[in-house]
Amino acid sequence: MTAQGSKRHLVVHQRPGSAAVVPGGAAASRREARPAGATRVVRGPQRERHEPDYLVLVSVVALTAIGLLMIYSSGGVATAVRTGGDPFGAVATQLGWGLAGVAGMAVLARVDYRYLRLASVPLYLFTLVLLLLVLLPALGPIEPVTKYGSTRWLQIGPLPTIHPAEFAKLAMVVYLAHWLAKQGSQVRSLIHGLFPFLLIAGPCIGLVALEPDLGTSGVLAMTALTIVFVAGARLWHLALLIPMAVLGVATYVSLHDYQMRRWTTFLDPWADPLNAGFQTVQGLLSLALGGFLGTGLGQSAQPGALSLPNAHNDFIFALIGQELGLLGGLGVIALFLLLAYRGVRIALAAPDTFGALLATGVTAWLAFQGLINIAVVLNLLPITGITLPFVSDGGSSLVVSFAAVGILLSISRETVTRGTWNDADPDRGRRYGRPHLPRPGRPTLPVRAGRRP
Repeated sequence: MTAQGSKRHLVVHQRPGSAAVVPGGAAASRREARPAGATRVVRGPQRERHEPDYLVLVSVVALTAIGLLMIYSSGGVATAVRTGGDPFGAVATQLGWGLAGVAGMAVLARVDYRYLRLASVPLYLFTLVLLLLVLLPALGPIEPVTKYGSTRWLQIGPLPTIHPAEFAKLAMVVYLAHWLAKQGSQVRSLIHGLFPFLLIAGPCIGLVALEPDLGTSGVLAMTALTIVFVAGARLWHLALLIPMAVLGVATYVSLHDYQMRRWTTFLDPWADPLNAGFQTVQGLLSLALGGFLGTGLGQSAQPGALSLPNAHNDFIFALIGQELGLLGGLGVIALFLLLAYRGVRIALAAPDTFGALLATGVTAWLAFQGLINIAVVLNLLPITGITLPFVSDGGSSLVVSFAAVGILLSISRETVTRGTWNDADPDRGRRYGRPHLPRPGRPTLPVRAGRRP
């Protein structure tokens, strides 16, 4: 039988012939000894399913609209080179990728995100194969493509060129969230937590670094560390990775001349403003030229304007600063802050550990990538070549970013009210190895008969 309380209900299981138990331990008719096997389960309000977080949707749609506007505004030079003179070609291509991404986002937002656990292993393995194919010679219709001095893309038959490193971000986040949710308290162990984590994330990060793509591998590494920390890993275990990371980056930079030039240019871009430091200097001058309100849309493409390499790609924030001014730049930053804030809120309200870690990973990935891109334009970091999510020109990046937001929206459709946390996943909230997330309520607990919950 069930007795309703003011804030939670009490489910009572009893053996035949025993008295019913009501809140406080009193019998329904008379007090008598209850059988040792009798149990009761205390539950709070049930999980709610509702509309997705529309603020997340608003932020990414606004960022994409700004990106399309700036790609068109970057004008004749970059657009004509890519499309053979059609001023709308680049925008049309990006819009096509955007529509494909929105379709994927809509589907993923409607599907229960827990189904991703079933696909996490094959998705991750398939992505590792794609990353490996980038480093190998052409195999039949699969051919690596070199752009801007790096081999990071794949051409598979007549299909559009894809960037496997972009898919690696999503695949790694999904698999790490699945694996860490399954590990539970073992994530705090050096043998069963940190070492397996390195074996899982290491190949993905390493293959991307070998392309070479230090920027994307850095985003992957920071995202992975954020997920494992939130999952409950010991902080001193993660601190052990710092000297390893510093040594790895130093070795990597020393072995690649162009990476060494990027670091020296970062330290003093004005030492060679017409060669190695040209892009950084032009980006800073573009921001300064924009002032508070900007020079106006399309002005950067006019004759006599500053020449800004990759204005439609990884330096698109400099273009925003020039044409839309400080106000436009702050607006873009505000949209990313809104996306990050809502992503954290979704992670906090997720009904299970997998959902919480998945939302954390997606949010960390998009936030870190946006932060690094903007920091590069401001010369706070060396040039990395990574794009500004939803804004920069790039089909693979746009589609995968929209897919990630679709997953975030799916998680946001389910929240837990006070008293139901831990209802779906008993490993969330353990005393040992619990995720570094606040507890929104009491967990569901089986309690022996005769004891108060």
